[in-house]
Amino acid sequence: MAKHAYLSASASHRWLKCPPSAKLCAEMKDESSPYAQQGTDAHELCEYKVLSALGIPTDNPAGHLDFFDEEMDSCTGQYCSFVIEQLEDAKNYCRDPKALVEQRLDFSRWVPGGFGTGDCLIVADKVLHIIDFKYGQGILVDAEDNPQMMCYALGALDTYDGIYDIESVKMTIFQPRRENISTCTISKEALLEWADTCLKPIAELAYNGEGEFQAGSWCQFCKAKADCRKRAEYNLELARYDFEMPANLDDTEIAAILGKADELVAWANDIKEFALRQTQSGTHYEGWKVVEGRSNRRFTDDSAVADAVTSAGYDPYEKKLLGITAMTSLLGKKKFEELLGGLVYKPPGKPTLVPESDKRPAMDSSKAASAAEDFSENEGGNES
Repeated sequence: MAKHAYLSASASHRWLKCPPSAKLCAEMKDESSPYAQQGTDAHELCEYKVLSALGIPTDNPAGHLDFFDEEMDSCTGQYCSFVIEQLEDAKNYCRDPKALVEQRLDFSRWVPGGFGTGDCLIVADKVLHIIDFKYGQGILVDAEDNPQMMCYALGALDTYDGIYDIESVKMTIFQPRRENISTCTISKEALLEWADTCLKPIAELAYNGEGEFQAGSWCQFCKAKADCRKRAEYNLELARYDFEMPANLDDTEIAAILGKADELVAWANDIKEFALRQTQSGTHYEGWKVVEGRSNRRFTDDSAVADAVTSAGYDPYEKKLLGITAMTSLLGKKKFEELLGGLVYKPPGKPTLVPESDKRPAMDSSKAASAAEDFSENEGGNES
């Protein structure tokens, strides 16, 4: 089992905002998920492909990966190609750049006991490039002001600055399932200043279990998020609004509520999931009980059903055109484009209200209204 740092780079977004959460989470049990294992499998395949491309012999892990499929094969192949492209680019300004895969990076100079594993480093004169592969597609990850990437960069800088004449650090998030390649460049001086003035003092608070609890978007992956009092206080601030009628709210109030709506819903769902687990373990909440949810009827034996219906003179099967993902898997990407490329289109997505910080361009109001109408008419149609 891989060892994790108490103040890990991957959780730095949280403990930098809420220092005492580090100690709180360290006392709680880790819970794995299929999504985490899927990411682990994809990273193992990435490592194999990049090492192979660099001419370093290694065993192909595909045969023992639980979640290996054509999509994972394609995404990891894209990542490998990107890494090799970046290595070749580094040769334009450095005679002997090196690509290092799955490197342990120690940033304990700034974070007590701090270390992590960098997916890929391209170490060269002038530019140190940190590349991080993200297989998840639920959250779009940005390299800009990304503390995980900055911690990795510090660890790499602490090891290789001096061996190479590094002037700046380039950090890239490669997230193929979201078609996202996000890159940020920071000077070595600016990174070290952030490490000394921001990272180090907050890390010391977090390590000692000190500082103030603070709730926000960073609560999402906190193990204590369900029953955290600070998060409850943060979300219950909405209770000051009078929800008698939507018309009673002015534009300023609605904007304030929109800013918290998603976090409020997430918090409520976390509370419900936590309470269900506790109730199943014997806790009783006044006025609540666990019941059996709705279920649908199922056949006990599909083969026996098919035989019985066929014997009675009926056809028990329906024919349905494969969706785009399944059809791509059947034909392969190249053949799919050759045969069906001209028969595929992507309709406008459903209009969605997001913060102004979202990088997608705003829709024209008339187009948004038209798209909403089209989406309503076509909802439930072909896979996009």
